[in-house]
Amino acid sequence: MNTDIFGAIDIGSNAIRLLINNIETTASGADFKKVAFLRVPIRLGEDVFTKNEISEEKKERLIEAMQGFSHIMKSYGVTAYRACATSAMRDAENGKEISDIIKKESGIKIEIINGQEEANIIYEAGALNNFLDKDRNYLYVDVGGGSTEIVVYGNQQLITSNSFQMGTVRMLVEAVKEDEEERFESWLKDTCRQYAPRAIIASGGNINKVHKMLGKREKEFLTYDEIKTLYDTLKDLSYEERIQDFKLNTYRADVIIPALKIFLSISKICRIEEIYVPKIGLVDGIIHHLYNEKYR
Repeated sequence: MNTDIFGAIDIGSNAIRLLINNIETTASGADFKKVAFLRVPIRLGEDVFTKNEISEEKKERLIEAMQGFSHIMKSYGVTAYRACATSAMRDAENGKEISDIIKKESGIKIEIINGQEEANIIYEAGALNNFLDKDRNYLYVDVGGGSTEIVVYGNQQLITSNSFQMGTVRMLVEAVKEDEEERFESWLKDTCRQYAPRAIIASGGNINKVHKMLGKREKEFLTYDEIKTLYDTLKDLSYEERIQDFKLNTYRADVIIPALKIFLSISKICRIEEIYVPKIGLVDGIIHHLYNEKYR
């Protein structure tokens, strides 16, 4: 039996995440066990999407968090890791400069990846296959703080994909360009007309939370009407009321509204009722990517 301890870091526009998995490999296969997960809501996108760069205050918080992640990985005996940054670091004029400082201060090397690579890594987590029927086409939709990635799957294979500068934090600070909204809608209409996807496979912390809020079991799908009812209810409440009435965390109570709006828009444009939530993300994909690199 082989034992590996892998680490994955996702530096997103809304939060940064660290996942550590213990993986035991035997002749019968691999067993992935989560031993640590940490989420820090720094919201890099608040600066980047309005000022095109990460502020000094958020830079210091990010450096401190990455130093902490470095110590945690060492204490768990992580043998391999990968740190990926997405939309905010990609758009920030000082993104490369900050990633160089983080390497110097924490020893962690950051890769700034594009939306296509992000979607590919998430697919490597393998969980999507549990939801993909060979006889149906699907839209995989990952809504982040800075961007939304959409992948079309058919016959359990990637057919086409696109990335849009529309994310929850970007929408909150009103930094989504009108022509990007038009591109989003036009691409969706053309794609759904061509491939007729029958269901959405949804990813992201907000839709995971909605799945839980609506009391759904693990493989039970959400419907457009259920999401629309929850959206209308939450939208009419103040930020404080959402925290109080729905027990939402402070970092979730605002971004959940634009997240639901994006999912509802996609569902409506493509006339899709079923929305599945496998509860996987970039960090899960990174862990599996590291494993696949080592053993395949």
